[in-house]
Amino acid sequence: MVTSLSQRLTDALGPDVAFTAPEDLAVYAYDAYAEERLPAAAVVPRDAREAAIAVRIAREFGEPIVPRGAGSGLCGGAIPARGGIVLSLVRMNRILELDVRNRRARVQPGLINADLSRAIAQHGVFYAPDPSSQKISTIGGNVGTNAGGPHCLSYGTTTNHVLGVEYIDGDGAIHHTSLDDPGYDLTGILVGSEGTLGIVTAVDVRLLALPEAVRVCVAAFADIDAASETVSAIIAAGIVPTALELMDRVITAAVEAHYRVGFPLEAGAVLLIEVAGATDDMQASEAALKAIAARHGALSWRTAAEPAERDALWQARKGAAGAIGTLAPNYYIQDACVPRTKLPAVMRAIDGIARRHELVVGNVFHAGDGNLHPLLLYDRRDERTVRAVVDAGTEILATCIDMGGTISGEHGIGYEKREQLSLIFDAHDLAAMERVRDVFDPRRLFNPDKIFPTGATCGEVRAAPSAA
Repeated sequence: MVTSLSQRLTDALGPDVAFTAPEDLAVYAYDAYAEERLPAAAVVPRDAREAAIAVRIAREFGEPIVPRGAGSGLCGGAIPARGGIVLSLVRMNRILELDVRNRRARVQPGLINADLSRAIAQHGVFYAPDPSSQKISTIGGNVGTNAGGPHCLSYGTTTNHVLGVEYIDGDGAIHHTSLDDPGYDLTGILVGSEGTLGIVTAVDVRLLALPEAVRVCVAAFADIDAASETVSAIIAAGIVPTALELMDRVITAAVEAHYRVGFPLEAGAVLLIEVAGATDDMQASEAALKAIAARHGALSWRTAAEPAERDALWQARKGAAGAIGTLAPNYYIQDACVPRTKLPAVMRAIDGIARRHELVVGNVFHAGDGNLHPLLLYDRRDERTVRAVVDAGTEILATCIDMGGTISGEHGIGYEKREQLSLIFDAHDLAAMERVRDVFDPRRLFNPDKIFPTGATCGEVRAAPSAA
């Protein structure tokens, strides 16, 4: 008698871990990208052993296996593009070890990003990567996309804070990597691989000491050009704040209507600047920043030194995407990077693209490292605006590339941008990446149809000779 996939999973893991009923699977058919693809099964393991069993069964049946965190990804990285088994890691959400003296911790991949820093704050340490989704996104998902956030300007992205991982290979075997290991940096390869090389089941993270003092300053400008020029001037002066965030008038109005934190509505752009360090250095640091802002036409300057006021400003900034819901039923968010000096030019180009397509665009982004997040507003019930949003998004990516940028800053490539990867890498580059993937997953069962363009799986691309 032939055993079905659902029966095999249920027998091996139990009905409280393996789910195959259509009504249970529906919640795993999409992520924040919203592509609906129903999986054949979903497994929600409690530990690495159960996750490994699921991987071995997937191999036995030749089924794809798609890792999933909170489902907050914006590029379709967690959608089951070819069906198969969705492996949801949300139950694996504990801090396994905490070494305050050496400022490191081992955590499970389903741990919510913000919960980690909240749990360890009493020890005077924190976890630096802070994507805007940190209240709901998981450490494992952040590892998959190499997430950044406002503070990556000073602290770096996820890859700068991962010391090692535990992961499951295509045979269901569990391995450990560490930056302390001799030889190749396997940890670095796995961070940002979006679940295409293996299933991460534990993460060793670097922790930082909480700063002695923090200030958040709000500078208002007449337009986004002046604010962008200020950002470049700050970095050119050798000053690296912990964060430099920019919001245009559209975003500021939406955020202020919802959070009421006192953002100036008359401004064309608002720059959120955070500095952190020794208490004795705060006054001089703020004075230097305020002087640069004034030279570039700042209309006003406000300082938030108290924790409650700082937290309120950051809550408003990180809630910008949600606040946009008051302006339109739907929005499409892009994620691209350009050199900081190109910010004024690219912002003007984005405005022109939106006007040509008769769309409203709101801009909120990590200005310090040139990571753009234009939000194109639309109504998915209107076919014209849907087409316009798709076309405008493609034009924005092409514009960023033309200005020396790239197609993703922190959201990953996933399912959405895989065809655009060939805009920045040629066939030889893609073939080299595919060969790395084949070493880890020769059967290509881990998260298929992600990252790589359709053509990159063709034999002629995989077999592309190395450049002379």
